[in-house]
Amino acid sequence: MGVEKGTTGAAMPVAVVLAAGQGVRMRSDLPKVVHPVGGRAMVCAVVDACLEAGCERVIVVVGYRQEAVRDALSAYGPEVCFAVQAEQLGTGHAVLSARRELEGLAAGTPVFVLCGDGPLIRGETLRTLLARHRSSGASATLATAVLDDPAGYGRVVRDDAGGFREIVEEKAATPEQRAIREVNPSYYCFEAGALLRALDRVRRNPASGEYYVTDVPALLLAEGARVEVIDAVPAEDVLSINTPEQLAEVDRVFRSRAGSRAGAGRGA
Repeated sequence: MGVEKGTTGAAMPVAVVLAAGQGVRMRSDLPKVVHPVGGRAMVCAVVDACLEAGCERVIVVVGYRQEAVRDALSAYGPEVCFAVQAEQLGTGHAVLSARRELEGLAAGTPVFVLCGDGPLIRGETLRTLLARHRSSGASATLATAVLDDPAGYGRVVRDDAGGFREIVEEKAATPEQRAIREVNPSYYCFEAGALLRALDRVRRNPASGEYYVTDVPALLLAEGARVEVIDAVPAEDVLSINTPEQLAEVDRVFRSRAGSRAGAGRGA
């Protein structure tokens, strides 16, 4: 099944949202993405941002207690469909779980790959990412963030000309790379065919035994494809949610932001 095209003739984007994990540090048997932020399952905010950015369809990859995730998203109807990651073997494996849906896309379709546990994501950030992806003709485009404290995040290594070179996970980074403050918050936009082609070449990480989507941009670059990087993600938007305490902080930020929008609307 092909994807419709917008008024400009460009294929409308599709999103793959990764929502299969448990989140063991949340001290709950619920899937991590079902925990509430702003009164709804946090994954709803990610789906909202995708739709705001013009996505024709959002493919949510489910696994652990998938019924709870499906129920949380039931109100979206046909705009949201699901792919099942039966065994959690990393982010690259998760995206490949949506292969059937992705193989049906028209050539050149932009595909966002996002995490379902990032509810502070903004539709405007995704639109900025998509605009760079389209204007540059890239096979892959990453939106990055610059953090005062980048600890825990993969670092984005650029070449001497400022272009993308690779993503280096913190555990594998040299002291010089750990000093880099530009990080990968997992906001990707890929050309559908290039994404699938590269995912087939991703190898298991020798330490974890998992397949990582972070390997895809460097694989594409090595084959001569264009990979773009844009510093477009506000630092506040990449607050982690791994514990109940962090969930409470993100909920506070989310509600404050929603209150500010509502106040601006009333004053208009």
